[in-house]
Amino acid sequence: MIDGIWVKAVLKALILPPTGPLLLALAGLVLVARRPRLGRAVAALGVVLLLALSLPVVAVMLSRWVDDTPPIDIEQAKSAQALVILGGGIRRDAVEYGGDTLGRLTLDRVRYGARVARLTNLPVLVTGGSVYGGETEAKLMRDALEREFGVPVRWSEARSRTTRENALFSAEILRGAGIRRVVIVAHSIDMPRVRAEFARNGIDVIPAPTGIPAREFGGPLDYLPSMAGLQGSYYAMYEIVALFVLRVMPADWH
Repeated sequence: MIDGIWVKAVLKALILPPTGPLLLALAGLVLVARRPRLGRAVAALGVVLLLALSLPVVAVMLSRWVDDTPPIDIEQAKSAQALVILGGGIRRDAVEYGGDTLGRLTLDRVRYGARVARLTNLPVLVTGGSVYGGETEAKLMRDALEREFGVPVRWSEARSRTTRENALFSAEILRGAGIRRVVIVAHSIDMPRVRAEFARNGIDVIPAPTGIPAREFGGPLDYLPSMAGLQGSYYAMYEIVALFVLRVMPADWH
């Protein structure tokens, strides 16, 4: 049986930038032989779309459209019963670390989660399994929080491979501890889906977003194509597609 995780990974690679727009441009070139005008238009559309998505200003606008959650209100956060930090990927076989380590997105969340934990004194739950093999996100997150940031972790949920499973399995642990209201640390752009999944499992969420998009543009470079802009657009487009699928097939997408 084909693992759905791999199917989703392949679909993401084919649909999202840069591959999606490039495939559109390629389809246009193939059409040129039979439908020259249409083929050129489709090819041009693919190229223009790729260039547009490479602009940091476009990436920021898309990210803001997906989520506009403000920074956490620490006083409100103190009304919660626990702090949940979601994994965001690992870096496999990091030579300088002698094995798997936290990916950049997960490290962002762990660092900010440590800050929120100190400010609120809430018990911490980390959630994230092993998506493509290797160490679980939860183990690596726990090790980093306790050894590098000095923040104790009370619960580790290491089975989940999707956001939906993060919520499902974390909710089991939380409800077992009599907890119904939590602060959740995740990236701003992920927060709408994270909140929806935890709410579906009976957990009230106070969002603690990290990676909040800038409110002002920094200068001329924001209007020039860059890899950073393309990456930002990739994350935004992924969430746009995922939120759409969440509404269409809410039980089978993360």
